[in-house]
Amino acid sequence: MGRQRHTSTTTEAETDPAQDRRFVTALARGLSLLRCFGPSDRWLAHQELARRTGLPQATVSRLTFTLTGLGYLRHRAASGEYALSPAVLSLGFSVLSNFQVGRIARPFMETLAEHTQAAISLGVRHDTSVVYVAHCRSTARLILGLDVGTRLPFAETAMGRAIWCAATEGMQSLMARRLQAESPERWPEREAGLRRAQAECAQRGYAVSASEWEAEIAAIGVGLDLGDGREPMSLTVGGPASRLHGALLHEDFGPALVRTGREIVAAIQAAEWED
Repeated sequence: MGRQRHTSTTTEAETDPAQDRRFVTALARGLSLLRCFGPSDRWLAHQELARRTGLPQATVSRLTFTLTGLGYLRHRAASGEYALSPAVLSLGFSVLSNFQVGRIARPFMETLAEHTQAAISLGVRHDTSVVYVAHCRSTARLILGLDVGTRLPFAETAMGRAIWCAATEGMQSLMARRLQAESPERWPEREAGLRRAQAECAQRGYAVSASEWEAEIAAIGVGLDLGDGREPMSLTVGGPASRLHGALLHEDFGPALVRTGREIVAAIQAAEWED
């Protein structure tokens, strides 16, 4: 899973779609605007949307007008702020409700959650982020308060790093270009973190992010290669950095994570799951 990187030929998913003449830039920009809203964001000002997307304010004005008219955004005229409307949820619920992988993986995730007394998450890549598609909390009090649909950065998190380690060289090259274009000044640090993750996966079988995404959070992740050409998924154990470190993390939780990852892959393949 996390130890090996595949070297198969480049697929369509590993090329940059923005360079294809079929690519609709306006649609991509509208979706990037919707992705500006994080879990803690309620209302965002027009200027903040322009800053987060990197788009001209005139372009943001056209996009927000269109998305408001379609019902995906709410507009507070008095302050000029925007918020996601419940209509956005309809775009994801139909996918999540039919996401069989989460259903198959859940019993294994629950067992691992109780063993580690930590938060166990299953995620996939989306552009330069990772998204939770399944999440299990243990009965412990000090756990991550994240849930299905949460979006996290790719390069700084164990979830993203584990996907990177299990990805093909072509996908890694594509992700490197996108991350560098997204934030050129942060790319050297991000690249160093991804290189460390590859060394960790080669040595231990899983990637680590200790206080790199959030100061108080540590996590380890393993890539799940389903063996059918799809991008790898990621399984993580996360919790307080004050607890997830040292021998407990690397001699107990790490091997348990790798073992659970293998069990989930075997169960999915045995179920002949189809996306």
